[in-house]
Amino acid sequence: MKKFIALFLAALMLVSFAACDSSDDAKADFKVGAIYINSKNDTAGYTFAHHSGITEAMKQLGLDVETQLFIVDEVPEDKEKVLAAIDTLVGQGVDIIFGISFGYIDAMEEAATKYPDVVFSHGTGYKSNETNFNNYFGRAYQARYLSGIAAGLKSLATGNNNVGYVAAYGTEYAETASGINGFALGVQAVNPDAKVYVKKLGAWADEVNESAFAKELINSFGCGIIAQHCDSAQPQIAAQDANVFGCGYNSDMTPDAPSAHLTAAIWNWDVYYKTAMETAMGCEASEFVTKMGSSAYYGGLKENFVDVSPLSANCVAGTDDAIAKVRELIVKGEWDVFSGVKLSITVADGVATVAKADADLKDNAGNVIVAAGGASVEDGVITGTMNYYVAGVQEA
Repeated sequence: MKKFIALFLAALMLVSFAACDSSDDAKADFKVGAIYINSKNDTAGYTFAHHSGITEAMKQLGLDVETQLFIVDEVPEDKEKVLAAIDTLVGQGVDIIFGISFGYIDAMEEAATKYPDVVFSHGTGYKSNETNFNNYFGRAYQARYLSGIAAGLKSLATGNNNVGYVAAYGTEYAETASGINGFALGVQAVNPDAKVYVKKLGAWADEVNESAFAKELINSFGCGIIAQHCDSAQPQIAAQDANVFGCGYNSDMTPDAPSAHLTAAIWNWDVYYKTAMETAMGCEASEFVTKMGSSAYYGGLKENFVDVSPLSANCVAGTDDAIAKVRELIVKGEWDVFSGVKLSITVADGVATVAKADADLKDNAGNVIVAAGGASVEDGVITGTMNYYVAGVQEA
């Protein structure tokens, strides 16, 4: 009887292991699907950053990008077209589908019910279920603050307090508002007299207007630095053409505008993609959300999920030291961007000094968001209901 029980328990262990198999055989059979809003051949910007993250994660896991990655690209935020892309990928036998654009969320939600044996992982957003559908984003506002430091120091050096920002949207989405606010607070920590002028596109990607709006901010508002929350490097190229400076987004845009670009708030998307793929390989689709530990992934500087790109030679001496010291405060949990504690950053002889002071965090209408000394705004506000600009930000 004891021998029978031992054999039964051994068999049970084998069954359990098979349900969470991450062996070489599981890797060989695993297929990754991705839906992109722009071309998979982009060389900079949002889609490029996601594609680089997915392929890098696959390489780290020993997966073959050529035979195990299936992509449907240039898919607009149209539910029927996203559903068609999903059907295509499911027909190719993928085990997990990454949808990288906010407007894919309703289609992904519907498809997760239709295809319960496939994992659906949606970039940004707020919808999920308890089994095979999650969303992922990160604390981009932390990286925005760091890039704002670089912009603020450059604005002091040039004597120009006007900073432009080409944004996909403004206060309509917490994703854009929190990024704009984080950047502005970083600029103001160095240059309290700086003003940030926001020009909205009304679309996540619009290369023609990304360039045109940057030029308008330079010519009509006298902006000496151009930041952005949009997909391409066009705002940085426009800054270079006008002999001003800029901070990009999603990927290092120094190669696109070598004489203008300072640094970019970037994503290390491979950090998430590796975790998600590894989890999906090791369990049934119905267990994915449970195995991930949450239906929403929200990493930041601490997890190396967000950061800034290598500083270019256009940056002011000491920018690296200032950014390093603020990054350390955030990573150690000693301070965060949207708190009632203001940082004041000065640089002398290439060495930065970072001072803290309790101060009300106010919006641009004068309302107190966080009282002096108060804890940082809650994550739910940053990701969902931050529908205001901080003081010093205005729409152009």
